[in-house]
Amino acid sequence: MWLYILKRLLGLLPVLLGITLLVFCFLHLIPGDPAVVLLGERATPEQLSALRERLGLNQPLPIQYLTFLGNLLRFDLGTSIISGIPIADELKSRFPATLELSAAAILVALVLGIPAGILAAVRKNSWLDNLMMTGSLVGVSLPVYWLGLLLIYLFSVDLQWLPPSGRISVDAGFSFQPITGFYVLDALLQLDSNALKDILAHLVLPALALGTIPLAILARITRSALLETLSQDYIRTARAKGVPELWVIPRHALRNALLPVVTITGLQFGTLLGGAILTETIFSWPGIGSWIYDGIFTRDYPVVQGGVVFVAIAFVLVNLLVDISYALFDPRIQYR
Repeated sequence: MWLYILKRLLGLLPVLLGITLLVFCFLHLIPGDPAVVLLGERATPEQLSALRERLGLNQPLPIQYLTFLGNLLRFDLGTSIISGIPIADELKSRFPATLELSAAAILVALVLGIPAGILAAVRKNSWLDNLMMTGSLVGVSLPVYWLGLLLIYLFSVDLQWLPPSGRISVDAGFSFQPITGFYVLDALLQLDSNALKDILAHLVLPALALGTIPLAILARITRSALLETLSQDYIRTARAKGVPELWVIPRHALRNALLPVVTITGLQFGTLLGGAILTETIFSWPGIGSWIYDGIFTRDYPVVQGGVVFVAIAFVLVNLLVDISYALFDPRIQYR
């Protein structure tokens, strides 16, 4: 097991190296100059040249890339050009918000997607199956930015049931003191019911918007995997022995259909960690996605490079955990 994990981790090094190279190249292909962003368009050429030299932007691109790699090997992600705040400090403060939102979104997808897939498989070719699959197709097709704006207009502007943006309201934020950065956990630890209600209310809309696509994908994958399992001989044998259908589905069929569901869940969760840029921007969620978005527009190279590398590492680690978890669901799988 440990040898397998070590081999996988070593195999990730070329992947991460390729990611850093692609991000660096694409970022420097974007038109714009951080020095102009900082000093403004009225800055003199001498001022711009002095700032570029101080920031190291006047060096050749290969030298800048090697400098970035050298700092990365020392676990130094650099400092933001615009704010002057170390990238590690920004990640420490923003990652809990992104992780909390991603966990809520994947929870929505699991709670709604897997039962929908089970119902569609059990009632194959029925109106319920057609309804579930049509709904999943619509869920995959909906643009996140359009769905987010629609949810804000419906539940915040029109019905005024839920707040439109942020993690916590101003009134609740005065008395609430974060401990870990995970607001839901912090509210539970402090036994602050008012803050917990406010935090959950702010979490509902972005979690629904972000979890729609994973929900639709999980519903379709669950249906396909369960249909394949239900056609196996051991399922027919269990039914022939008189095992109740309510026992056959969860005990025999669903358990053996979980491997592709677990795979897709892990991939979707890893994607949500870095793919929440639009959702965080629309809902003013102070996470990594909106931070990288601002870094792209301000040409803040260290922010984008450090944020993308961090998200890439999180993604590959999630995939590794998914691979290891296969042995828990299927005892035939052994890592040697």
